[in-house]
Amino acid sequence: MRLEDVYIRGTSTRLPARLTVADAVASGAFPSRVATATGMESVAYSPDESAAEMAAAAARTVLARAGLHGGDVDLLLHADTYHQGQDLWPVASYIQREALGNTCQAVEIRQMSNGGLTALDLATAYLTAGHGHGDALLTTADRFCAPGIDRWNTDPGTPYADGATALLLSRRAGFARLVSLALYADPELEPLHRGDEPFTLAPFGHRMPVDFEEAKRAFVGRAGISYAISRAHHGQQTVIKQALADAGSELADADWVVLPHFGRRRLTSIYYKPFGIEPERTPWEFARTVGHLGAGDQFASLDHLLVSGRAKPGDRCVLVSVGAGYSWGCAVLDLLDRPDWAD
Repeated sequence: MRLEDVYIRGTSTRLPARLTVADAVASGAFPSRVATATGMESVAYSPDESAAEMAAAAARTVLARAGLHGGDVDLLLHADTYHQGQDLWPVASYIQREALGNTCQAVEIRQMSNGGLTALDLATAYLTAGHGHGDALLTTADRFCAPGIDRWNTDPGTPYADGATALLLSRRAGFARLVSLALYADPELEPLHRGDEPFTLAPFGHRMPVDFEEAKRAFVGRAGISYAISRAHHGQQTVIKQALADAGSELADADWVVLPHFGRRRLTSIYYKPFGIEPERTPWEFARTVGHLGAGDQFASLDHLLVSGRAKPGDRCVLVSVGAGYSWGCAVLDLLDRPDWAD
């Protein structure tokens, strides 16, 4: 989908602290062989803030950076993948109360690690349909902690991180223009993160912590590894080709390609080699210090490129995402100006 007059006017990231990979290996929490293959240095870590609290903090920051208040926002979408701090509870309403204090629609999205670009797509549709005259606030947050998640081993090869992001989408103005956006889903791969276990009556009815590798083994044992790999590559290729075609561009033309915060081995097999992406065109040096933020990798890396000054006016950025379920996303945006708050 090619877009007109859709802008990004603010980004922010909340990463409270860091845990080093070296310390995790030394303590025996992270197998040395796996750690080396990931190439990761550290992961973001929240010692006390819940996912919801981090999201509210990121939201307040992005509003302050953009010089806006709650009355300027017509939609709040919050994307997450895991426990937000309370049970049977509308986390988006909490973020709205803490950061906006208005009466707009506030909705939670759980499209796993594709949640950020899913929210971007839905917010774009909402704004371009003429709902209200303000902006859309998108937030993401997760806190991947014990006992439910083992950040080092729940998904071997991708250390999980705690943190939140926020992005303001606007039809009115912004420092970056959203050029195109594509999403694609293939539910035939949904069992990859479910496995063959029966449904349960309560969370963690099978095992604690969650073990994605066990679910993947069950699916691959039934369907075959080549089936899973070919369908996964097709899904990612579909959205990248569509978004770039709608933008009238090639991947080689992109100044920056923002990828999920996976480990190096996984990035090489899924993105670097199949798509000819050089690590130097990605924010890998940042991502390897942060870890996988669930739905927030793309917004966090974009924020880093802006704040660090690495991305400059005139640069074209391609945001790429994938989430269990399975779904993929790709967005193309052009940087128009350097925001004042990035100086």
